[in-house]
Amino acid sequence: MRQLKIHGPGDLRLDEVPEPTPGPRDAVVRVAACGICGSDVGYARLGGLAGPTGEPMPLGHELAGTVAALGGEVRDLAVGTRVVLNPGLARIGNGGPEGGFAPLLLVRDAAAGESLFPIPDDLPFDRAALAEPLGVGMNAVNRSGACAGEKVAVFGAGPIGLAAVATLHDRGVEDVVAIDLSDARLALAEKLGARATVNPAREKPWERLKELHGTAPMMGHPLAATDAFVEASGAPPVIPDLIANAREEARIAVVALHREPVAVSFLLVMMKQLTIRGAMEYPEDYRDMIDLLARRDLGAMITHRFALGRIDEAFAVARDPDAGGKVIVEMES
Repeated sequence: MRQLKIHGPGDLRLDEVPEPTPGPRDAVVRVAACGICGSDVGYARLGGLAGPTGEPMPLGHELAGTVAALGGEVRDLAVGTRVVLNPGLARIGNGGPEGGFAPLLLVRDAAAGESLFPIPDDLPFDRAALAEPLGVGMNAVNRSGACAGEKVAVFGAGPIGLAAVATLHDRGVEDVVAIDLSDARLALAEKLGARATVNPAREKPWERLKELHGTAPMMGHPLAATDAFVEASGAPPVIPDLIANAREEARIAVVALHREPVAVSFLLVMMKQLTIRGAMEYPEDYRDMIDLLARRDLGAMITHRFALGRIDEAFAVARDPDAGGKVIVEMES
């Protein structure tokens, strides 16, 4: 079978590899759909992670499929069960020996409710593959503490920001503003529940937030009355701007990857009594994402689909911030 691996910076190849055979505690999943994550794009640019063997690194962790084979000691799964993957336990597609951009995936020490989670029969595989990125956005919302009746701004409308918007909308947070430089992404945010959108190329975000959310005074200065922020953009100026312009006791969840240090005025953090929390990976219960995907059609997050044989085209689209939302790779049967 063919499996996507990184051989060096910008060097992605579909290598011929043997089909996996499960050990006593393992499962083999026939992959139906796998999303391209921002980390996949980053790994491809950097040449992957240096593993213990120095072998090319397999990619792909946002996936859904069907259990194709089981080891003899696996008791809580059945062949034919439709599942999504929790990739964190085995570093699948993140520096480990397995990756999901392939027709078959070996899941070591497989267990239902831990590494593999059953999904409803009527949930399409492409939408089920959104579970992992949805979980990242959902965890950011959890960390922000946002709840119904509050005013929230989401900076960055890529897949994680869109997942945060969808989660907020599902939880009854009606006053959500999405901010991004891509009109295509902002249109998706509106479809997923954003009340309003702001493109900083045309509007001043903080003036617009004051118009939309009202103002809260601080030492005679009107600040945007936004209760909580989700920083999903990764743009270097955003965090200093948030700290400078957020109202007193605002809450900020940072889920974006900031590769370089960012200047933080702790004087303002102290004076405003701001809460700043990082957000990494998923909620405590992975089934929360499956439940949301089963109840609401979040297919608007998916803007492009490619066959595995067109993986270079798929990554080219995923690298383009103006291309829209999630790119899904569908495996050949």
